[in-house]
Amino acid sequence: MATEPDAVRAAIGVTGQYSAVDGLLTGRENLMLMAKLNRMGRAGARRRTTELLELFDLVDAAAKPASTYSGGMRRRLDLAMTLVGEPRLIFLDEPTTGLDPRSRRDMWRIIRELVAGGVTVLLTTQYLEEADQLADRIAVLDHGTIVAEGTAAELKRRIPGGHVRLRFTEARALESAAQALGGEADPDALALDVPGGDGIASLRALLDRLDSASITPEELSVHTPGLDDVFLALTGHRGANDHARKANR
Repeated sequence: MATEPDAVRAAIGVTGQYSAVDGLLTGRENLMLMAKLNRMGRAGARRRTTELLELFDLVDAAAKPASTYSGGMRRRLDLAMTLVGEPRLIFLDEPTTGLDPRSRRDMWRIIRELVAGGVTVLLTTQYLEEADQLADRIAVLDHGTIVAEGTAAELKRRIPGGHVRLRFTEARALESAAQALGGEADPDALALDVPGGDGIASLRALLDRLDSASITPEELSVHTPGLDDVFLALTGHRGANDHARKANR
């Protein structure tokens, strides 16, 4: 509200792409510093610091300088510092960039828990799998312009591309299947991609065609478009390191 700017600022937390942790301070000291900046009393600051150290699994490292923390630990401490004042709206800018898979999933768990607790999270990420896992609504940006918005399911339904992949053990079987079913053959992988796989009915129809043609693939898998496919279809280019590519929560 324009008439209560201090209250608005107090309700907002920001965790930037680059850690704001002071490496010379311990994890506990970093959190206590943020508590003082939030004008908490000494007892309240200690209580909140203890809560956050436990929440982010940093108790054992609380007395160690933040400079000794791993990348995942620094990101957890950075987010914990954002939460000292218990904001109800949090902006997270690429919170898992550079993290290993386990640390990334730990951060996903924390974000889910925040949302479950009633916190609103606006998250930007270059990892579209991350947006798929976490976001209730997604906005796809291309060079600073929103080109699509909706749930993950809604965005995926906007583009074609569902197919069934059939794998064979012999090139002759692959050729026979391609003649009978059409689709796109991959001779090197001995695989055939047949359009469809959009639902049970289309899959059942394909199985009937396989049976009628006496075709028995070694393996069958159903592939549906992902958010990467959505991005490519909407923008016409791929940019894994392009900071214009964002998915927002």
